[in-house]
Amino acid sequence: MTARNFFDVIYRILTRRPVYHGLFWLLMFAVAVAIGHNPAVSIWFTLSNELINLLFYAVLVYVNIRYLVPNYLARHVLLYTGLVLAACAVVTPIKVLVLYLKFSGLPYYRVRLVESQGFLFIGAIVVTLFSTLLKVFTDWWRYQREKQQLVTQTMQSELRFLKSQINPHFLFNTLNNLYALTLKKSDKAPEIVLKLSEIMRYMLYECNEKRVLLSKEIQYIHNYLDLERLRQTGNADIRFETEGHISDQMVAPLLFVPFLENSFKHGLNHYVQGGGFVRARLSVSGEDLEFYIENSKTEHAPRQEHPRSGGIGLANVRQRLNLLYPDQHDLSVDDAPHRFAVTLHLKMT
Repeated sequence: MTARNFFDVIYRILTRRPVYHGLFWLLMFAVAVAIGHNPAVSIWFTLSNELINLLFYAVLVYVNIRYLVPNYLARHVLLYTGLVLAACAVVTPIKVLVLYLKFSGLPYYRVRLVESQGFLFIGAIVVTLFSTLLKVFTDWWRYQREKQQLVTQTMQSELRFLKSQINPHFLFNTLNNLYALTLKKSDKAPEIVLKLSEIMRYMLYECNEKRVLLSKEIQYIHNYLDLERLRQTGNADIRFETEGHISDQMVAPLLFVPFLENSFKHGLNHYVQGGGFVRARLSVSGEDLEFYIENSKTEHAPRQEHPRSGGIGLANVRQRLNLLYPDQHDLSVDDAPHRFAVTLHLKMT
């Protein structure tokens, strides 16, 4: 068992309600005995006295946190305060009576007990209000913890959903292209099958991790663009360059795919007679990454008779970046009449 796992187990045990309540009362009992013990009397006498005190404090505390706080604190503060005072005023005389009977034959302790009733009443109020503070704090802490867990679960669900939008869309388009080439008995078909198998292997076996090696993501981009070069007709200009030292940097998987897809879907694919360009550049400097991609645009995109299903928009990309790299990225878009460019600055951590 690793140290992290060991502390996780200890944390789970200590955060169970019976455990931390038991430890709290044990600590209270130990402190009370240490403060109240008189060497002139038996330790058992002190232990029994403090045990009685503790039992009456426990009655006040649990009446307070189980009934008074949930029902009155937030809605009727004055009523809650009055009920706390009333509870202490009822419980304190009963405790005094029990101790008075216990001190039978000990007139000195009986006199001291009667004289200290006021202090016992104030002590009961202090303990009860202290339990209120603990209750409010633990409820707030539990709420924050549950809120964080909910945010984490929601984030993971959103990431799975956003990433799932990418894979089927790309595979659907590529299989359509492959089908068209096989009908034509094109020599490009076997190469497309090979590239597609490499892409699917990456998607299925490596993209389930939160982070992947940047070098693998770059290889994925190369395979993607190779597929596009194979299926494009005419003299399309498709380029991808890398700059900087690429070693063991880690990034979220399939982070750049939406930019690539959109460059072809909304740019190069509209050049029915060929031509056009998609140019991408990825620069790395330590943990800083810049991804730039631009594509040409036609003035009037051909009208589609049948709307295409799917599609990955920049809203998807922005949402995914906000979830994966909050305050660690900058995404800018340049939408000009004849070109469309996207620049992503990213802090890889």
